Amino acid sequence: MSKHYNVLFICTQNSARSILAEAIVNTSGQGRFRAWSAGSRPSGSVNPHTLALLSSLGIDTAFARSKSWHDFATEDAPKFDFVFTVCDQAAREPCPMWSGSPLSANWNVPDPAVVTGTEAEIGLAFSVTFRLLQNRIHLFMNLPVESLDRISLQKRVDDIGNA
Repeated sequence: MSKHYNVLFICTQNSARSILAEAIVNTSGQGRFRAWSAGSRPSGSVNPHTLALLSSLGIDTAFARSKSWHDFATEDAPKFDFVFTVCDQAAREPCPMWSGSPLSANWNVPDPAVVTGTEAEIGLAFSVTFRLLQNRIHLFMNLPVESLDRISLQKRVDDIGNA
């Protein structure tokens, strides 16, 4: 049986992008990948448009809550293989030390939570962000992780973030 990989997604508020990424991995990782999400300055609640989009896609939202990245810097936290920031702001902040010596990369995506307009325009922004994250995550989950050395794997995850 192949190894399973623990992935942490980080954005500033942990209310939209990182929650979406966590949901994508946990619904499509087929047990090989397991994800969590956190924020450098969590908002304390998940954006209602995030919950609405996930629900519309048939994804259970019971997991979704806004959490601090400090929750994952404890001795009993999962050991991460990968840590991805999904916003430039969180990528620039000093982060906690993660157990497991994970590879990390910045996969900045536009923040749908800042979009204003009609419900349709806001919903579209969330859908676009979801699809962008989904595409990157599927590229990532299809990497031959077991056969790549650490430097090659780092280049690949960086390239995915720049795609």
